[in-house]
Amino acid sequence: MTGTDPAYRRYVALGDSQTEGLGDGDDATGLRGFADRLAEHLARANSGLGYANLAVRGRLAAQVRAEQLALRPDVATVVAGVNDLLRPRFDADDVASHLEAMFAALTAQGAHVATLTFPDLARITPLARPLTPRVTALNHRIREAARRHGVTVAETSHHPVVTDPRLWSPDRLHASPLGHQRIAAALAHALNVPGADGSWTHPLPQPATPTPVGWRATTAELRWAATFLGPWLARRLRGRSSGDGHTAKRPHLAPVNAPPAPDILDGPGGSP
Repeated sequence: MTGTDPAYRRYVALGDSQTEGLGDGDDATGLRGFADRLAEHLARANSGLGYANLAVRGRLAAQVRAEQLALRPDVATVVAGVNDLLRPRFDADDVASHLEAMFAALTAQGAHVATLTFPDLARITPLARPLTPRVTALNHRIREAARRHGVTVAETSHHPVVTDPRLWSPDRLHASPLGHQRIAAALAHALNVPGADGSWTHPLPQPATPTPVGWRATTAELRWAATFLGPWLARRLRGRSSGDGHTAKRPHLAPVNAPPAPDILDGPGGSP
């Protein structure tokens, strides 16, 4: 760190499945995710950093607020609201009130808090087009709440690369390992972590596979709906959550085992 940069000792990640790391590893081998990757960025600049990840998949913003304000970090990430956004009775003001309450509680303790804005899901899957106004409304409220409490916002929604399909897992709701790398890099850049820069906004070096059109596009959407959307709706109808039976993967502050070199943000092919 430079003489003017804060020294962090306790990083705590609050949120849902994205923060837990779904899409980056699996339950058998272990999940990594953007929060683990951000902890590694922070640990390279903050010797002895402790890291806890309290996120649990399926959690709504109100549940994150009720369950995850247990520790006293000096740097924290709060990323929640997408599970609310997908529910039939989404209320942007209600969701934002829970996010703002977390911002207020954490900053009142002296924590530097970071969050992010969400991409338009319709740019990832056309069936999500009705959700576009919800995403816009939630992002607006996140920005306003963050401004009131001095929370750092990584504006991931603005950049075309965030909807590159290679940054998303097959379910189109969770980032892929490459996507989690980019999210971590975006947050590290927003937090002014030494060595972080704006290269996370660059397009991937090779073009993506062309998007299917015509009947191939319809077939792809139907396959996605049957494989991912259908089971999700079935859980909702049964009143179940993907987080049932799950607990936080890192409930206590513990040392971070940082890798010896920074993440490569673009996969095979070198830096963009």
